[in-house]
Amino acid sequence: MVKVSLLFCFVAFGFVYGSMATTEEVGVYELKKGNFSVKFTNWGATIISVVLPDKNGKLGDVVLGYDSVETYKNDSGYFGAIVGRFANRIGGAQFTLDGTTYKVVANEGNNTLHGGLRGFSDVVWKVRTYKTEGHAPRVVFSYYSYDGEQGFPGDLFVTVAYTLVGDSYLSVRMRAKALNKATPVNLAQHTYWNLGGHDSGDILSEEIQIFASHYTPVNSQMIPTGEIVSVKGTPYDFLKPYTVGSSINKLANGYDINYVLDGGAGKKMKPVANVHDKKTGRMMELWTTAPGVQFYTANFVINVTGKDGFVYQPHAALCLETQGFPDAVNHPNFPSTIVTPGQTYKHKMLFKFSVTAPSYK
Repeated sequence: MVKVSLLFCFVAFGFVYGSMATTEEVGVYELKKGNFSVKFTNWGATIISVVLPDKNGKLGDVVLGYDSVETYKNDSGYFGAIVGRFANRIGGAQFTLDGTTYKVVANEGNNTLHGGLRGFSDVVWKVRTYKTEGHAPRVVFSYYSYDGEQGFPGDLFVTVAYTLVGDSYLSVRMRAKALNKATPVNLAQHTYWNLGGHDSGDILSEEIQIFASHYTPVNSQMIPTGEIVSVKGTPYDFLKPYTVGSSINKLANGYDINYVLDGGAGKKMKPVANVHDKKTGRMMELWTTAPGVQFYTANFVINVTGKDGFVYQPHAALCLETQGFPDAVNHPNFPSTIVTPGQTYKHKMLFKFSVTAPSYK
C-alpha cells in the first residue's frame, strides 16, 4: 500500500516540477576540488565520505560510514543521512495542528525519532542535478513525501543541494514546500564526524566550541521539558573551547542534547561550532540559519563494522545536527516548525574546513 501511494505521488506531482518522475536507481556521486572530495548516495541523500588533507598533506576520510551503499539501507544510526520529515523526537508520537490531532509512527518507545520507521533517511531520492565541473560542483537531490507518510499531513516536496565552495567549503541547502496542507518540517544533516579520520578511534581529545548560551533539557525519554536554561555551570558549557571528553564523565552516556544557538532563527548565517583535532591539525567550522543544533557523541554506536572493516565504538565521532528544536510541535514557546502551503522551509549549513600549520621539532 505504501509503495502504491508513493508511486501515485511521484506521478501526480512529476509534471508540476518540470518532468515526469521515474524510479531512481541508488548510486554514488562524487564532488571534487583539488584534494578535497565528498561522496554521496541518493539513498537518504547521504554523505558517505569527506576526504581532507591533514597538516602534513596526508589525505583522510573524516566521516563514519560503510564500504557498500547497500549497507546504508540497513543502517540504524542514520550515518550521513538527511533525516525528516521531522528530525529528532516528537513526544508521544503525536501533535495537534489546526485543531486536528495527528498520530505519527512511533519508532523509539512511545515517541517518534527522525521521522518514524521509514523517514527521509530510508528512501531513494531523485537526482535532479549532478554537476562535477566548474567553480562550484554540486549535486541536488529531491523527494516527494506524500500526505499521510509516517502519519504526517500533506504532500511535501523536498530538495537538498550539496555544493563545494572555494577550496574547502561544503554548502548544504535544504528546502521544502508544503503543497496542500500545513505540516511540521524539520530537516537535519546527520553526518558523524571524526577529524582524526574515521578509523582513528574516539573524538574525546578533539576540541569543540559551541556558540550557544542555552540548551533545552530533556526528560528520561529524551523529550524536551519545554524549559530553556543556561549552560553556565553545566557539562554543556562549550562557549569556550574544551575537549569533548573534558566533562563527558558527568553525563550518563555522553552528549545528546539540543543547544539554543546564540543569534536565534532567521535568514542570516550564524556560527554553530568549531571543532579542532590537534593531532592532524584539521579544523571544521559550522554555520547555519537554523535556531538549534543537536550535539551527539555517538553514544550508542557499539560494535558497528564500518569502512575498511574498522569497528566503530561509542564516541567514535560527533554529530552537529542543525535543526528546529526537538518536539517543537508540542511546545508553543519553541520556534515554530510549521510550514503552510505557499511557504518554503529553508535551512542552510556551511562547513568550512582548514588545517593548522605543522609543527617542526
